[in-house]
Formats: sequence, structure tokens, C-alpha cells
Amino acid sequence: MLFHYHFWTPYVEETEKFYVKNGFRISQRIGKSQGDFLNFDPPLKWDDFREKNILFRIIEARKGTVNITFGYGKRVIFDHIGFLVSDHETDTICENADKLNWKVDKGERRTFITTPYDFRIELQTNKDIVDSITDDIKIQELRLETKIQGLENDLDLLFGKPVKTIKQVIGDTVTIREIIIKDFSLKQLEDPNGVRILT
Repeated sequence: MLFHYHFWTPYVEETEKFYVKNGFRISQRIGKSQGDFLNFDPPLKWDDFREKNILFRIIEARKGTVNITFGYGKRVIFDHIGFLVSDHETDTICENADKLNWKVDKGERRTFITTPYDFRIELQTNKDIVDSITDDIKIQELRLETKIQGLENDLDLLFGKPVKTIKQVIGDTVTIREIIIKDFSLKQLEDPNGVRILT
């Protein structure tokens, strides 16, 4: 199940405000302050730490089965999408990634696969990464812009079955152009990083 995407962005506070305004809750904030990585999780608000000049590594926003993360970058860069899978599915997908000659980086909590399309795929087995595994609010479709053809076919090979949630468009950059969130009561909006959200 597609549940996640991550961006690096200079618009960290604006991105958080956008998602909170549209019903997401912030579950964590981790940032570097005076050389150390510290937590600035809610109930802390931005006014509580704004003067500390924090370089945020990750801020996590959640709603239903959707998990969106972002961290500070000098420019907007799309980093990865994430799928919630079982341990067995992870093993099969990693074997298929090897057949495609895609780099696999297995970790304790998650696995990353590097694609030739200039973004990564996260495989997550921990269901506690979303607020509800059964919620109807979920990513129904994600339109990804890439510079080269073949993504949809390669994803089918990687997962060993059709991946209907990802649609590819060809363009000059690598980013998420649109995302459709099922049963999410909002009009068409665009986040500070250029992602159009539809329902």
C-alpha cells in the first residue's frame, strides 16, 4: 500500500502549516540545534523554538493511512515514496530489485531501493508508521514526473504485480505533480513544494 512521500524543502514551516490546516497532525519534529539532533515534537509550537535556528531533519505529518515527511533543504527536492508491506513482500521485492540491478539498502526499521529515475522507494513493515491501517483516507493515486520513460512497467516488475497507484508523466524534473487522497474533504490545493492535492 502506497502511504508516504518525502521532500527536502526551504519551506519547512510553511509546509507544516499547510498540512495541519488541512487536517493532518504533526507526530514528530527532529532537528539539529547547536550540533545535536533533538526532538521538538508537539505540544511544542514553532514559537517555542523559532529563535533556536534549528535545521530540521524530519517533520512528520499524518492523517489516516497517509504519512508525509519533509526536512530542510536549500531547494525543493523530492526524495522518495513509501509502501507499507509485509516481511515476506519485502523479501520478494528486494529479490526483484536485484534482478533489475537496483541498489537495495536494508535497515532495521525500513528498506530503501534506489531507482534509475532519481528517487528512492521505501519499504516499511511497521504499521505504527500510520495512524490507522484501516482508515478510508488513503493515497489513491500519485502522479510522478520523471525525465525518462519506463517507471510504471518497472514498478510492476519490482512488486511482481500491477502498481495502479503510481502514474508517470515525462518532464524536465523529478517530482510529485499530483496526488489524489481518497475520502479527504478538501478542494484542489497545492502545497508549498508544488504538489497538487486532489480528492
